Amino acid sequence: MRLPPELVFLDVPAPPGPGPHPNPGPLPRPSPHGPAHQALLHLPLRPLTLRPLPLILRPQPQPPLLQPCNPRTEPRMRRAGIEPNELTYPFVLKACAHSSAFGLGKQIHCDCVKRGFHDVVFVQNALMLLYGSCGLVYEVCMVFDEMPLRTMVSWNTILTAHVDNSFHEEAIGLLRQMRSDLFEPNETTFVVLLSAAAVLGSLRFGKWVHGQIISWGIDLSVQLGTAVVNMYAKCGDLYFATRVFERMRARNVCTWNVMILGYAHYGSGKEALELFSQMKTSSIRPNYVTFLTVLSACSHSGLINEGFEFFDEMVNVHSIEPRMTHYCAMVDILGRKGLLLEAYEFINQIPIDPDAVVWRTLLSACQLHADKDVHGIVEMARRELLELEPKRSDNYVIIANMFSEVGSWDEAARVRKIMKDEGLKKVAGESCVEVGKSINRFVCGGDANDDCGFVYDLLDGLSLNMKTIGFKDVISLQHLEHRL
Repeated sequence: MRLPPELVFLDVPAPPGPGPHPNPGPLPRPSPHGPAHQALLHLPLRPLTLRPLPLILRPQPQPPLLQPCNPRTEPRMRRAGIEPNELTYPFVLKACAHSSAFGLGKQIHCDCVKRGFHDVVFVQNALMLLYGSCGLVYEVCMVFDEMPLRTMVSWNTILTAHVDNSFHEEAIGLLRQMRSDLFEPNETTFVVLLSAAAVLGSLRFGKWVHGQIISWGIDLSVQLGTAVVNMYAKCGDLYFATRVFERMRARNVCTWNVMILGYAHYGSGKEALELFSQMKTSSIRPNYVTFLTVLSACSHSGLINEGFEFFDEMVNVHSIEPRMTHYCAMVDILGRKGLLLEAYEFINQIPIDPDAVVWRTLLSACQLHADKDVHGIVEMARRELLELEPKRSDNYVIIANMFSEVGSWDEAARVRKIMKDEGLKKVAGESCVEVGKSINRFVCGGDANDDCGFVYDLLDGLSLNMKTIGFKDVISLQHLEHRL
């Protein structure tokens, strides 16, 4: 994928330096009868006017992460003898988007067409939001292409739909089209583009976006600054991530989280824990994500005692109830150090039923420390994992590889036969490499790249050089092709 030619990247020299919030799980559903709904019930029955009715659908003040969802209000309006207008549909569509109510949203879309409101720009923006939240990017593009009038909100909505559904390269192409239509990006656009750069791992493109923010003289708000820090951290440039973080006038808990996670992800556990100590002296209160990043730092740095101390602090000091991701992080802390029995006993002490991710984490630790499993932990973890996820191909791949590594070829073949009989296929791994102004994608088992022969020749040369200097663990090209 070639980046737009008119995007002149800023090559900012940087001195040498050292992914997705976890699923928060189910949250309590807010009451659909908010203050606006109660106010409407106390309005006089006559005369009825249409203006107050969309207030029921307008987003109500809610705690963080809680989204109002009352898409069923619109049919109640009709039963009251009141017809919706163009101001009603955006609120209903947004409610459907927040609750992923695709079926109901599609009916409302049809109703918009029947009543002639489908060409209203803010109705179309809400339709794109609906389809994007349901993962239907093609439908988003159809609505966008049919728009007689587009606003900056329209462009930001379609960009967000592409980035949220992992169409990052296409989002960069949309940026070129947006600028050719004489629309200039705003803060929301830059946040979306920085997210795309972070996922792609394209530091060059991310620096260009940051350079555009500076050249436009846009102040770093908390949201925009956090996006910049996240981009640099995920692209591995902790020097610039730290510089931007330190220069931010205001920070929120997300800003601290992404910076701590950046250090943790690249093995700088000491710096991550020091930053966490600074956070506790500030006015920002850590949340469950903060402790998840801290536990990740302990895991990557092998800090077992510190991990248990932070887990205890989360529960007893900050009164944060552990989620399954926290328990999984603790299992990872023990498993990475080869404490397989302790990890298994910890799982048995979890007050809720452990999910498949916990058992997969333990199984991966058994694969890493196979010589330390003297209690049959691998058998118990394998049995629990396949019971919870009997149709997931990754589980069988891990088990087959474990049999292969210890020379149990018959058992490995049996597992692969089960995969074949069940119709399970291994998901091909892929990686991206940025060279010049192009991002090249490589898929395991694919040779569509024009320079694939040159890559294999280079691997042969590296293998020969490694053998010459006495490196023992050399993977032959034939073995590599067999694995691909």
